[in-house]
Amino acid sequence: MKVFCGIDWAEGHHDIALIDDSGQLIAKKRIRETVAGFAELTDMFAAAGDSAEDPIAVAIETPRGLLVAALRATGRPIYPINPMAVARYRERHTVSRGKSDHADAMTLANILRTDQHVHRQLPADTHLAQAVAVLARALQDATWRRTKASNELRSLLREYYPGFLEAFAGKMTSNLASADARAVLAIAPTPAAAAKLSKARIAAALRRGGRLRRIDTTAAHLHAALREPQLRQPDLVEQAMGRQALALLAVLDTECRNVDQLGGAVADAFQQHPDHAIITSFPGLADNTGARVLAELGDDRTRFTDARAVKAYAGSAPITRASGRTVSITHRRVKNDRLAAAGWSWAFAAMAHDEHAHRHYRHRRDRGDRHAAALRHLFNRMLGQLYFCLQTGQQYQQHKAFAAPQLDLRD
Repeated sequence: MKVFCGIDWAEGHHDIALIDDSGQLIAKKRIRETVAGFAELTDMFAAAGDSAEDPIAVAIETPRGLLVAALRATGRPIYPINPMAVARYRERHTVSRGKSDHADAMTLANILRTDQHVHRQLPADTHLAQAVAVLARALQDATWRRTKASNELRSLLREYYPGFLEAFAGKMTSNLASADARAVLAIAPTPAAAAKLSKARIAAALRRGGRLRRIDTTAAHLHAALREPQLRQPDLVEQAMGRQALALLAVLDTECRNVDQLGGAVADAFQQHPDHAIITSFPGLADNTGARVLAELGDDRTRFTDARAVKAYAGSAPITRASGRTVSITHRRVKNDRLAAAGWSWAFAAMAHDEHAHRHYRHRRDRGDRHAAALRHLFNRMLGQLYFCLQTGQQYQQHKAFAAPQLDLRD
């Protein structure tokens, strides 16, 4: 008799349902996420005929958490089911929109009973790959928070202190996340405070921020730039906005430190992984971006059936929608957003620094693709190459990755 398990996950407790291959309920229970609760769950499995040779498969609505980690340690197949998919399955059995934790557990178990073959099993990644995933995702989150804090600070400075943005303007926009900008803003949060700064104080702030070269020259430039005439808010309003800027600056400082610390941790963990040499052999993939790619792909070689599955998962492959006489081909919106973001950075860096990747990008632009579509096409091609290299244990080779441009014999 085949047995299937559905677990309705919650913060305070978990509802368990075991059913047989005919859909009949064998056992049900509500457990807590404790050692005793997990022992109750294993006892339920044992009573239902669970064994190492034929473990009971589990369907659950989350791929993470302590319960999932404990279940993975037992070596049983785990199927994380999207909650939206569970809701659609629930509508197969009721139209009243009734809902309960036990009914959801039953729905999850029935999903495995009827459609196990169309759902993806949780990959059997190594512990090192899981650790890289935790750190890489934390780094990506910290980078996004840093960008958010920088944008909030820039928006505020535009309202009362545009001279500061001009003083630190680069080629296109000011980089408030730079150590120089944060160090100077800390001692001059308002135009009034900036007007009183001496070159010596600015130089001292730059040294505290970590600058080692051209300190006096930079201090003289900033001293002159911060004294340029600008429109001003009333004094009391300006002082209040200066205090708000210092509060936002504290958040930005924290996120900048987090990015630096997590970046080092990610590089250390990624360099220990056996796939490090293969991944970083590709143009555009260094320690941080390569770790982000590994975090989302994992190191379970059986996770994806072929390169097309990887490309669909990353959102780089186009999707066709056909209905009657209408056919449209567009880019995928349902995808792994983290892998897609890493792929954008990867393709952009490869296009800028690798001759073959740049040629491919220009070819797509010449055929009418816009910038985003051309980058996505480049990412799609290089992702397929990465999948092949990881499956075969080979490193990237330019002469194999991109065919030589063919001559036009009509000329």
